[in-house]
Amino acid sequence: MLRTLLFISPLYVTLFWLIVLNTNADKNSPPRAFLGKFMIFASVVYFSHFLFFASLKEFYVWVDALYQYASLMVYPLYYIYFRLLTVDERFSFSKHARYLLPSTILFLFYVVGILLAPKTEYKMWVFQKNLPFSSVGIQWLSVVHVLIKAVFIIQVVLTVTANSLLIRKYGYKAAQYYSNMHDTGTINVNLLNLSMILTAVASITIAILGRDFFENSTFRIGFPSVIFSALLFVIGWLGNRQKPINPAYEVNQEDKNELADLELNSGRKAGVLQKIQELFEQKKVYLRSSLTIQEVADCIGTNRTYISSVINEFSKQNFSAFVNQYRLQELEKILRSGQNLQAHQLAELTGFGSVDSMKRALKMKTNKSLTEWKEEIIKQSHK
Repeated sequence: MLRTLLFISPLYVTLFWLIVLNTNADKNSPPRAFLGKFMIFASVVYFSHFLFFASLKEFYVWVDALYQYASLMVYPLYYIYFRLLTVDERFSFSKHARYLLPSTILFLFYVVGILLAPKTEYKMWVFQKNLPFSSVGIQWLSVVHVLIKAVFIIQVVLTVTANSLLIRKYGYKAAQYYSNMHDTGTINVNLLNLSMILTAVASITIAILGRDFFENSTFRIGFPSVIFSALLFVIGWLGNRQKPINPAYEVNQEDKNELADLELNSGRKAGVLQKIQELFEQKKVYLRSSLTIQEVADCIGTNRTYISSVINEFSKQNFSAFVNQYRLQELEKILRSGQNLQAHQLAELTGFGSVDSMKRALKMKTNKSLTEWKEEIIKQSHK
């Protein structure tokens, strides 16, 4: 019973996130939806593992080719997911197919080998690759199988390296788009990459050791099963919450031309700044926790490049810090009014959206905790 639970636990995790990420329409976004597709391939991998280790090998033979394909697809798909978080607005076959091409070619080579091999020999070879086989099809499959292992390891190394570079290059841009501290941080996306790095280490170890090493030991199969279940759950949980860290993507040429014109016109800059100030001081748009720079641009009737440039030049802050200074002013007003409110109520009333976002913004601005700052404000209001 325990052995079966260990086999099936990673499958349960991937199926759970497959359903959540592909059906959660209220929170849908291109990266989140694509992570759901990643979970489809991951579930094929762990379903195949279940058949193999649960003594259902007569069924595993029929999905072996799909297992090889799915195992080759998960890391390229995860890299594309990170590209959707950073540089690409949405998935496109014309743009992203090249990352999936090696996996697809090797899968087709594998299928050719299956078709060339005698069925009886193929069924034996799947589980006993060290036996001598003379057929051309099995020899072909043996070569392709070695290539699959080599390409898999290369994919793992390239994916985690490339993801780290994307985070480093584009992580800061979220603060130029979102107003909420939770959305601007790259902590979650770094954890996403770290989780995949740990998964990658475990995957490479298992690929080197081979399935036979784990087949006859509950302890040996239990260790990677628990690790994969935990890491895949973390990936799904973080991915379900993670927004793009570079949602602005590329600025088009028209925006670049308009920005150049704006930089030459100081009067026009002042006009844009006045509209921004009116929007924040009179309409208090900062009270919306989900506020983005695109929404501000739409209200003013310009583009986000203008808004970002003006805010950066006149306030010497990114968009997130600019919005949060208004939220902190609102927080100070509430505290001075003498209202006895809980931290979560203060966060909701001031537009922070969460207590953690409010505390982080306050710490960055004053280097004080909420309690310390609150006591200071109350003391000042009593004088």
